[in-house]
Amino acid sequence: MDDTTTQLLTLLNVSALKRKRPIIETVESLKLNKRKKTVPLLDQDVPSQTPLQQDGEQVTPGQSDNNGDELHSGAPEVEGENEDSEAQTPYKFHFGPEQTLLSEPICEDVDQGKWKKSILRHGKLGAVSLSMPESSGTVTPVTQVSIREKLRSAYDARGAQLSADQSELRSDILSSLSYYRDLFVTRVELDQRSILRDAVTLHALNHVFSIRRRILKNNDRLSQASKGSSTTPSDVQDQGFTRPSVLILLPFRSSALYWAEALLAQLPSHQVENHSRLISEFSLPPGTVDKLATADWGTYPQDHVETFKGNVDDNFRVGVKLTKKSVKIFADFYRCDVIIASPLGLRMSIEKEKSSDFLSSIEVLIMDQMDALTMQNWEHVQFILGRLNQLPKDSHDADFSRIKPWYLDGHAAYLRQSILLSPYETPEMRSLFSRSLKNVAGKLRTERKWKPVAVPEGVEQTLTKFHCISPKSEADKRFEFFTTQSAVQSTNTIIFVPSSFDFIRVQNHLRKMSDVSLAILSEYSSNQDISRARQSFFSGKKRFLLMSERFHFFRRYRIRGVRNIVFYGLPEHPQFYTELLSYPFLDDGVDSSDITCCALYCKYDYMRLERITGSEAAGSLMQAS
Repeated sequence: MDDTTTQLLTLLNVSALKRKRPIIETVESLKLNKRKKTVPLLDQDVPSQTPLQQDGEQVTPGQSDNNGDELHSGAPEVEGENEDSEAQTPYKFHFGPEQTLLSEPICEDVDQGKWKKSILRHGKLGAVSLSMPESSGTVTPVTQVSIREKLRSAYDARGAQLSADQSELRSDILSSLSYYRDLFVTRVELDQRSILRDAVTLHALNHVFSIRRRILKNNDRLSQASKGSSTTPSDVQDQGFTRPSVLILLPFRSSALYWAEALLAQLPSHQVENHSRLISEFSLPPGTVDKLATADWGTYPQDHVETFKGNVDDNFRVGVKLTKKSVKIFADFYRCDVIIASPLGLRMSIEKEKSSDFLSSIEVLIMDQMDALTMQNWEHVQFILGRLNQLPKDSHDADFSRIKPWYLDGHAAYLRQSILLSPYETPEMRSLFSRSLKNVAGKLRTERKWKPVAVPEGVEQTLTKFHCISPKSEADKRFEFFTTQSAVQSTNTIIFVPSSFDFIRVQNHLRKMSDVSLAILSEYSSNQDISRARQSFFSGKKRFLLMSERFHFFRRYRIRGVRNIVFYGLPEHPQFYTELLSYPFLDDGVDSSDITCCALYCKYDYMRLERITGSEAAGSLMQAS
């Protein structure tokens, strides 16, 4: 038995002697039998969702799982009417104190990576891959979502401003999230970002208010029992170790401002504390001109504008506390319900305080703009995920008699819902989704077919495949092929390197070559370095220009003087391929026959290749010898 377990057992015994003290304070007293209505978000079943196929077995309405439990969509319910009515809600089914989902065979399947997969279609989400633990039974999908009446009015008001397609997408996202399964949307279009934020924040708030309602109800039951008007209830396990239950990880302060405003838009009647401070600290300083936001249309790529306009500081963290009638921004982490932070900001806070206990009871994890997170430092993301749902080091005044049993058993990670949003998928994201997420309710990942990217007409492209037998040898094999078989001898050549580690390796190699004059553009280049490198390359003083993908992602400069393009590796963002091939045409008098393009790839580059050449061509290229 380790020290942490001993400490928790001690605290559990001591807490039995203390007066019951809930984690969430009551803002105002509630009547014991006061009714609160919930309204169905969807008025009818989603017609575009086909029955699930799991290993040849069709799921039919009303079918139960192996444990005899059945998840119904049901009719609109009245909360507080009786105890049994709440047993039908997705929140009670997934996060209730008594769990049938956490059977030993199912947990073993998750730990060993044994998932049964099936494909279904779900409205505007299109084809979706569903992964379920092999030992899990079949559960009837929920096609109705219960939502609190206070959230419904604002939801309807915003929905009136949406097109039919946007409204359908929002409904499809919400119905998918209501299962409390993990959801990975692998191709978020620019015009879909606000719709997804709206749907996800509504789901998050619905979850927080479900927790709050259960705690306040149990507070009243215990209060009545203490006055002798009823027996002391034993089924009051309604909390985690700490209060925060929703974590939103984002790359920039501007992103956090968008998400915070989306949260507040769901609660128009609530009083907001520290709203002006939020706008001040998460917007650009007064008097600053945002060149991206004010530039003429087409000056910068639209995805670059949407990503980098506003405050792009990547070190931030803010707690949001929700009560019945108010929202407090910049609340203490141990007294808030929602944490909005960057991986870097959260990591610095954890390392400073030497504690991550406030992450012990996260039940909904949201990660947006994952493409930007991969371009920052993915290690920060892994650091945060490695500290979610761990047993806390301190009690933080928790009443252990109110903590759900599966928290004490260390099983919270098996029930946490993770929502991942990205414009494209990378191996890092797929690895996180496949190996790090353990939700026993299952995992959904959207499947999309890619079309070839547009390239200038007449440009000759050579895609060269090199062979390697394992991911560990990929970097060495790529470098060996580049240094021995690729022709990098012409002038006016730009060499594009996606990986930072490969970039340093190639840079050191080229600098050792006496006949190579090299200009360098990396994410660490200063404005003066960038200006000097671009000028020397355009004038011909430097024959080669070495560029990292991170530089292009953050800066998006147009480079003149290019005649030959070498992709040491294919870019993650498919549009970067198109942009680099268009650089030669920035100069007058350039013909397509004057341009060469060579790109290296191997079997581990399939995701990048598919986004550039299209799904159909990528399969053929992978089979090439």
